[in-house]
Amino acid sequence: MGELFRRYWLPVLLAAELPEPDCAPVRVKLLGERLIALRDTENRLGLIDEFCAHRGASLWFGRNEEGGLRCAYHGWKYDITGQCLEIPSEPDDPRLCQRMKLKSYPLIERGGVLWAYLGPAENQPAPPAYEWIDVRDEQRHVSKRLQECNYLQAMEGGLDSIHSTFLHRYSVEDDPLLKRDPESAAMLKGDPSPAFLPLTAPGGLHICTRRKVGEDRYFWRVTQFLMPCFNLFPPYGDNPCGGHAWVPSDDENCWVFSIDYHPRRALTAAELEGARNGRGVHVPLIAGSFLPVANRRNDYLIDRAAQKARRSFSGVLGVGVQDAAIQESMGVIANRPAEHLMATDKGIVMTRRRLLGAANGLAGGETPPGLDPAAQRVRALSRVAPRAMPVEELLA
Repeated sequence: MGELFRRYWLPVLLAAELPEPDCAPVRVKLLGERLIALRDTENRLGLIDEFCAHRGASLWFGRNEEGGLRCAYHGWKYDITGQCLEIPSEPDDPRLCQRMKLKSYPLIERGGVLWAYLGPAENQPAPPAYEWIDVRDEQRHVSKRLQECNYLQAMEGGLDSIHSTFLHRYSVEDDPLLKRDPESAAMLKGDPSPAFLPLTAPGGLHICTRRKVGEDRYFWRVTQFLMPCFNLFPPYGDNPCGGHAWVPSDDENCWVFSIDYHPRRALTAAELEGARNGRGVHVPLIAGSFLPVANRRNDYLIDRAAQKARRSFSGVLGVGVQDAAIQESMGVIANRPAEHLMATDKGIVMTRRRLLGAANGLAGGETPPGLDPAAQRVRALSRVAPRAMPVEELLA
């Protein structure tokens, strides 16, 4: 699966983490590799091995200066490609310096996010083309947090549209970023047993949820799963659209990038304030870190009184924190052989099959799905349509 992930551009940092040329380098742990990201004097981005080729000291302690990162231990200097530029103790041996090169990966900036590609250079795909990347800055807000569990169980939570009936009960109505408009709320309550129809798509899956409305219509909500670790979910009313990227740091931790964007207008001051304060899919963070304030060390600040008073179904406050608490409660890697999957888990089953199929296909020489920018330019859907309308027409 790691080889599959390496064939895609993956978000690794917020652009604000490397704000200006020659700023401090940033540690990155991605797909189990320890790396250093830097922005050099000429504003070029680089992602290189964390450890100096000399004695293995961490380059995080290095000084970013004049086109390169200088190791704090003995002064070896590297550029954004990992090429050693200077060995102060060997000034008369330039060929020795040329032979010293650290592993490096491409790093690009798109949509306020820094993206890395860790795969073979000859297979590097076109830059990412998700809709939220291309809207104006004022139409988008992106946050990042650490989640202390395997990426897949976290991502599956983002694709499981039925859990909001319980886990997020009482919470969405109090959240301006997720509040349901009256018409949608009535249709959701009108059919408590929706049908789930996950359909294969060029970029991943269309995970369709269908509810009956009256005698002749359906209320459709379609979540997009985009290979290998992205989802997009539809808004209620004129709320912003939402999405996530669930990026493996290693087998037991992942980085969660959460996105609010509106394809037609700027986000309002209230929407931006809510997102920055950890509402909706975002969570409040401990100052100076990407660790949530409510985390497993403090039992996610569970409030049993609020649970009994029906102010929060789980006793955990905040939609994003509720998701993290439940997903991490499964253990750092969920015990899937103990599961008992139901009809409402069709989207989860299809997601696992899509990932396994792509990984096995790659091992057999096939090109992974979803690398074509056209496959990434999709939008989550919420729509009422006649029951007679074919689902292909609805999705088109």
